[in-house]
Amino acid sequence: MTPPATVCLGESMAALTPDRPGPLEQAESFHPGFGGPESNVACTLAALGIPAAWISRVGADGFGRQLARRIAAHGVDTSAVGYDESRPTGLYVKETGSGQDHPYDLGAGRSRLHYYRRGSAASAMGPELLADPAAAPLLDAAPLIHLTGVTPALSDSCHRLVRTLLAVPDKLVSFDLDWRPALWAGRDRQALRFLMNASGIVLLGADEAREVLGTDDPAALRRLLPRPSVLVLKEEAHRATSIAPDGSTVSEPALRVDLVEPSGAGDAFAAGYLAGTLRNLTESQRLRLGHLTAAAALTVRGELGAPPPAALTERLLAAEEADWAATAVDASGFHPAGSR
Repeated sequence: MTPPATVCLGESMAALTPDRPGPLEQAESFHPGFGGPESNVACTLAALGIPAAWISRVGADGFGRQLARRIAAHGVDTSAVGYDESRPTGLYVKETGSGQDHPYDLGAGRSRLHYYRRGSAASAMGPELLADPAAAPLLDAAPLIHLTGVTPALSDSCHRLVRTLLAVPDKLVSFDLDWRPALWAGRDRQALRFLMNASGIVLLGADEAREVLGTDDPAALRRLLPRPSVLVLKEEAHRATSIAPDGSTVSEPALRVDLVEPSGAGDAFAAGYLAGTLRNLTESQRLRLGHLTAAAALTVRGELGAPPPAALTERLLAAEEADWAATAVDASGFHPAGSR
């Protein structure tokens, strides 16, 4: 297998999705799947033609074997995934609103994840993983390691693992804040500032920045996080802005999307931006590629959308500002200016 350009490290969980939208108490059957920010990024990178590996631990159970197999089917290297005989694979149930008149319906287009992950196999990961004979060669060879703020919240040993990875010399690490307040309950959220400031690339939503760092102002964020080579601030459906160490910014507006489901867009954006970084695209093109992959995720049920074909991607990355702004996306695909 081709050596990975990116190693994504973190927990992925088995997922159960009801056969139809609506309150969970109305569900009669569930479809199996998987989900986790790092494995989502790895799968989207692979779809973009970037060799990617996912490293984690799962239980030596049917859920763990199934999710590892499904992730590998997306072209991701899972050779360093370990199977824990004493701890289970994490699990979550996905609930999607239907818009029906029911007191527990979430509303059309909204979704919620119910987690069952305490004591999972991945939560037992620690710095010793860096010496694992399967993981070490991948971590050493990859030009980029991708982490999120979920992993250090899983356990003290996971927190130490992330800090150890960030201390590896001459290694580019990207860190997506991916703020999960429930996971950080009882933990010091200020640790996230240290972890972000020790990273090379930091991705964070404006709402996350306000809650964790107290501001979403680009200049203020740079004062709080002076060390990363770039901060990427995502303003949901509006725009994404990269902030250089000197405080200068580059912004690209998000595309107009006919939303199907919101989950997975942040992970998809991260994958697109990182793919653009590895391809040495301009900063504007990196942001645009992030928007393209995010838009693809927003127009499918589930967390993994198919990026646009390579030729169309190149056309949109090079489009004039007006043509980019006129591009629309829906479940049938991408529609550049003048294509309808």
